[in-house]
Amino acid sequence: MSSNAALQARRVAAIPRGVATAYPVFAERAEGSELWDKDGKRFIDFAGGIAVLNTGHRHPKVIAAVKKQLDAFTHTAFQIVPYEPYIELCERLNKLAPFSGEAKSILFSTGAEAVENAVKIARAATGRTNVIAFSGAFHGRTLMTSALTGKVAPYKKKFGPMPAGIWHAPFPVPQFGVSVADSLRAIDYLFRADVDPVNVAAIIIEPVQGEGGFHPAPTELLEGLRKLCDQHGILLIADEVQTGFARTGKMFGIEHSGVEPDMITIAKSLAGGFPLSGVVGKAAVMDGPDPGGLGGTYAGSPIACAAALAVLDVIEEEKLIERASTLGVRIKGELARIAQRNDTVAMSSIRGPGAMVAFDVVKSRGGEEPDADATKRVTAAALAEGLVLLSCGVHANTIRILMPLTISDELLGEGLAKLERALVVANG
Repeated sequence: MSSNAALQARRVAAIPRGVATAYPVFAERAEGSELWDKDGKRFIDFAGGIAVLNTGHRHPKVIAAVKKQLDAFTHTAFQIVPYEPYIELCERLNKLAPFSGEAKSILFSTGAEAVENAVKIARAATGRTNVIAFSGAFHGRTLMTSALTGKVAPYKKKFGPMPAGIWHAPFPVPQFGVSVADSLRAIDYLFRADVDPVNVAAIIIEPVQGEGGFHPAPTELLEGLRKLCDQHGILLIADEVQTGFARTGKMFGIEHSGVEPDMITIAKSLAGGFPLSGVVGKAAVMDGPDPGGLGGTYAGSPIACAAALAVLDVIEEEKLIERASTLGVRIKGELARIAQRNDTVAMSSIRGPGAMVAFDVVKSRGGEEPDADATKRVTAAALAEGLVLLSCGVHANTIRILMPLTISDELLGEGLAKLERALVVANG
């Protein structure tokens, strides 16, 4: 049987360096909130495949639904021979849509594909071309979604000119000295200096920035964007790829604000680990593109649709929306306690709705100066403790916690204890 070291050597030889891997440990099996590597070491998973596993690894109901679909058929291409699971899933998503009025949905495979198609739909529906996004945003790795992403390295570096018609406004983050008023003024400046609002198809925003550092979009900002969109005939797109499906204590993150978007993009935890994404939008908007203008060979895979239908059942039956809120309260309480210790790395800005929780690692207690090196030490120490943990943020100093919402109280406590030890070890 291959070891971690042997697989790492093979990985380096066979796979280009462009796809980075956080840790040189290779999965052998996983269950619930735990996984085991090729050397037999057990880990508690606080990464969830980057927010993909809200229902955990291999949830029995998801696996059963997938096995049943496997026994029927695996692929036909929905554009050639359609199938009921695709239709049923879209019907259920339409009922969950975080806006009033008739909704329609279309399915794809990846989050970037969903965002890319949301832009296409917005352009077709409005007859306009420009899109406004925000600094610190992450929307994907295709050329269009890289252009929308508000971070140069590594997402735009070396990849040449980005698609035209993409503009960025600063995202409001108090510790970075940017207010909601600053963000809205910047958009007003764009309208006066660079792009006529009558040529703007959409404004896209994450209700909570993911890769950018788990910074929630203030309700005041979302209300301001909705007002601007209504004033100028612009569509508001909520990128729910990471915030969707109960993670924030609501089915979708935008619901915390009460602001209704025109479209949402979804992926990650939609299908419990199977590749599936989609766009849910107001029916009149979604019907903007002509027949044949949207689709994809693997888009809306019947296997992934079966998994997603089971995921929606699990979220409802196991009350994962409520569970996310309960988990978040406990996690933030524990982090606040740990932050009072004088032998850990310095921590600040514990934040996040529901179970989408993060904190910053800084150079001094009570300060805000980012410490990216200490953050790397924390994630490395956590791995040594048997905890898979991710960092993020525009300054690479944010620790994010994305364990499955199905995690037991016992496993959560064990994982938080491992995190606490890692924060001490990383302080030297």
